[in-house]
Parts: sequence; structure tokens; C-alpha cells
Amino acid sequence: MSSLLSVRDLTKQFDDTVVLKGVSFEVLPGQMKVMMGSSGCGKSTLLRCINRLIEPTSGVIEFNGQAITGPDTDVLWLRQQIGFVFQQYALFRHLTVIENVSLALRKLRGVSRAEAKSKAEHELAKFGMIEHVDKYPAELSGGQQQRVAIARALAMDPQVLLMDEPTSALDPVKSREVSRLLSGLSEEGVTIICVTHDLTLAQHLSPVITFIHEGYVHASGSVKELSERTDDSVIANFFQRH
Repeated sequence: MSSLLSVRDLTKQFDDTVVLKGVSFEVLPGQMKVMMGSSGCGKSTLLRCINRLIEPTSGVIEFNGQAITGPDTDVLWLRQQIGFVFQQYALFRHLTVIENVSLALRKLRGVSRAEAKSKAEHELAKFGMIEHVDKYPAELSGGQQQRVAIARALAMDPQVLLMDEPTSALDPVKSREVSRLLSGLSEEGVTIICVTHDLTLAQHLSPVITFIHEGYVHASGSVKELSERTDDSVIANFFQRH
């Protein structure tokens, strides 16, 4: 099976600081790719490079066999294909739930207001949020905002969904809800790249974890295998802290 997304020797430098140091990996269609690592290791920067929120310094990213790091790439088109759910949700506070989810459909896809509303309601209903469509983000819990953010991304029918620390602001109960939600999406065939430091979430989502350290892929394996790597001080220190 051909890769849906291929990252090869990706680097990113901010002034004198090199954040990504030659990251390479492949993502197959329908795969759940889970990445872990300490804060500051480059995980979030990597996600932002993939859908061009940040410009990579060098390296190649291919989506469906097509290079997407060149200046001729249609970035708006790319972000419709590769959805992003931000760590802090990034909902528009002045818009209601239904407006948040339908906005991109109308502005980017040119869908009618009625059609966009119908599509938004369909996605929100999947996550039990239909009764909250007229509320504003400030009226929702963290878990509810997370579901709205995911519904907004899925409303665009992306081929890949990028998730940045989806449980970082949630209590254990809400974290389990998000875990079940992501598992359900994966079972439906949605391709997901999930960055997390949550060991429980990582273990639940994927049998193989990609471990990032100081801007490069340091190791891969199951949570159990990595946690037993006493010969590797980097991994051992990470698991001791978590």
C-alpha cells in the first residue's frame, strides 16, 4: 500500500535554534500515527509544517505522491485535505458552535449557508453536540470545545486529521471520552496523526508509538516496549516523568 503522507529529512530552524533535525516517517491511508516526546521536542512544529502553517527549512513532504512544500502548492487546498485540531481548540469566540463549524465550508468551499448548516449539524450530531449549536465557546466545557473543534475539521472531509495534544486540557474522564472518539474515527478509516504526552491515550490509540527527541525520530515501539528501555536514558527519563 502506498503512503498517503511521506515526510523525508524534514528540518525547521528558527533563527539559531534548530527545532526539527531531519525527521522522516510514512503514514498509510487509514493509519493512526501516534507521536510522543517531551515538551519542546518539535512535535507541534512538525504538525504545523505538514499543513504549511509553518514553512519547513528543508526536506520533503509528499501528500498522495505530490510534493507539498514547494511555492506553487495551493495552501488553502492543502489545509482542506489535511485538517488540524489545535491544542487550545482555536474556536472563534464571537461565533456560535454551528457558525464555527460551518464557516470554512462557506468561505473555502463556497457551499450555501443551508448546505453548510446541514453538514455542520451532521458532524456535530456524531459527537453529541447538536443541542449546543447556538452556544458560544465560552459556554462550553473543555471537552465540548474539543468535540466542536474536531467536528469543524471533519466537516471539510479531510484525508488526514492532525491532532495536537488532544487531552492536554481535559480531566481523566474527558480524556477517556476523547480517546474513544478518536478510536471511533480511526475505525471509520480516518487517517490521523496524533501528538500527545498522554501515555494512556497513546497506548489506547496505537500499538506502535513514534518517539520524538530533540527534533528527530529517536525510537519507535509499543508503550510497553519503550517503557522497558532502561538502556536508553532519554526514553527512561521520559517515562519516569510521566
